[in-house]
Amino acid sequence: MPNPIYNITPFTLLDYPDKTACIIWFAGCNMKCPYCYNPEIVLGKGKISFSDSLTFIEKRRNLLDGVVLSGGECTMHHGIEQYAAEIKGMHMLVKIDTNGGHPEKLRALIQRNLVDYVALDFKSLSSGFDKVTKSNLFAQFEESLELLIVSGIPFEVRTTVHSDLLSAHDIQEMTSFLKKKGYKGNYYIQNFVGDTPTLGGMNYSVPLHSEDFAGGDMEIVIRN
Repeated sequence: MPNPIYNITPFTLLDYPDKTACIIWFAGCNMKCPYCYNPEIVLGKGKISFSDSLTFIEKRRNLLDGVVLSGGECTMHHGIEQYAAEIKGMHMLVKIDTNGGHPEKLRALIQRNLVDYVALDFKSLSSGFDKVTKSNLFAQFEESLELLIVSGIPFEVRTTVHSDLLSAHDIQEMTSFLKKKGYKGNYYIQNFVGDTPTLGGMNYSVPLHSEDFAGGDMEIVIRN
């Protein structure tokens, strides 16, 4: 099996809410969003094996609360369930960052109690999904969202916004979609910041502000 992992961030206080964690960056992605900050991960090859990364995690098990499985797209990889099981066996928490493109993998992780928190990327409504993601995976994303809503596990929905791709009106429509689905959590918005190379060479974006969404009945939180 090819090495699945591109890199490891040894420590973060930002990527798992209220927890200390490391980040496992999985190589490859089933979407090709032009604003992606991680082109080297999305297009690159894995450098680290499951086994070697588990050795690293084992050494830090008393220093960290959990492990973030990110990417790229971690649910693309065969063996992700067993990998999460190994981490849970060390009595550590597992957070999944996912675009929702593999609901069957997400379902398996949830059913086996192998995930403690999920961050689900909401790229666009169906009408703009191909433009934003260069994929036709909206139905899979929708299935993942519906699965998480009924699962009972803590999760968040988040969207990266580049003004060439999404407007404040689009975000309001996406908020309405989430409400109709029964999502009751915060909706997190991350404005694109053009300070690193991106997959599609995108640069300056007009940022959104909290006042763009005043008076709504879902909490929209802008993270930058």
